[in-house]
Amino acid sequence: MKQKNLLMVVALVLCMIGTIGYLAYRNHKSAQAYEQLEELQQLAEMDKLEMENEYEEFARQYQELQTQINNDSLIAQLELEQQRVEELQEELKRTRSNDAAEIMRLKKELATLREILRNYVMQIDSLNRLNQQLNMENQNLRTENEQAQQHISNLTTEKETLTDKVAIASQLDATGISAFGKNKKGKPTTKVKDVKKFQISFTISRNVTAKTGMKSIYVRIMTPTNEVLTQGGTFPFENRTLEYSIRKDIEYTGEEQSVTVYWDVAQTLLAGQYRADIFADGHRIGGTTFSLE
Repeated sequence: MKQKNLLMVVALVLCMIGTIGYLAYRNHKSAQAYEQLEELQQLAEMDKLEMENEYEEFARQYQELQTQINNDSLIAQLELEQQRVEELQEELKRTRSNDAAEIMRLKKELATLREILRNYVMQIDSLNRLNQQLNMENQNLRTENEQAQQHISNLTTEKETLTDKVAIASQLDATGISAFGKNKKGKPTTKVKDVKKFQISFTISRNVTAKTGMKSIYVRIMTPTNEVLTQGGTFPFENRTLEYSIRKDIEYTGEEQSVTVYWDVAQTLLAGQYRADIFADGHRIGGTTFSLE
C-alpha cells in the first residue's frame, strides 16, 4: 500500500513539473513573438519614414525642375506632378505603418513617380542641350551678321573714299595763271591810274576723268579792300552763292585748253594787291595775285 501511494506522489510531482515546464515554454515563446512583433513594427515605421522622405524629395525636385525651363506647357505638367506627389505624401502621413496593403500601394505609386521624374529630367536635359546649341548657333549668326555688317560698312567707306577720289580726280585744274592791268593802248601796266582793263589768262589742264561738254568758268577779282569787282552775277559754291566778275562758257573736251578773259575797269581803282580766283563745276580750280602801284 505504501508503495502504491509513493508511485502516486511521484506521478503527481512529474505531472506538476511537466505543467510548469510547458507554461515556461509558452511564456518564452510569447516573449520571442512579442519581441519579433515589436521589431517588425519598428521596421515598418522606418520604412514609412523613408517613404515620406522620398515623397518630400520628389516634391522638391519637381519644384526645382520648374525653375530650369522656360516652357509654359512643360511647367504646367510639372506642377500637376508636384501636386500629385504632395497628395500621395499626405495619404502616407495618414496611413498607419502596420497597414501593409496601403503601404504597398503607396510604394508602387512611389516607383511610378520615380520613373516619371526620371523621364522629365531626361526631357528637360535634352531641351537644355538643344537650347544651348540654338544659343550657340544664334551667337554664331550674330557674329557672322556683325562681320557682314562690318564688311558692308568697310565697302561703303571704300566706295565713299573711291567716290571722293574720283570726284577729286575729275576736278578741273587751272595752271599757268597770269593776271595784270592794261592801259588804253593794250599794254601791260602796274600804274593804277593807267589801268583800263584787267586780263586774266590760264590753261585748263588735260583731264580724262573729267566730264566733257559745255562748262562755265567764273573769275572773281578781289580789290585790296576785299570787295568783288562785279556787275551782280552769282554762281553756286559750297552750298552758297558767290558774286563773280567774269563768266566764260567753254566746250571742254578733256584736253588741255587755254582761256583768256577781260574785265573793263569802270570805277576808280585803289593801289595795292588784287586777287583773281577761278571757279568751275562748283570748285575753285586756281588763283593768283597781282599788285598795282
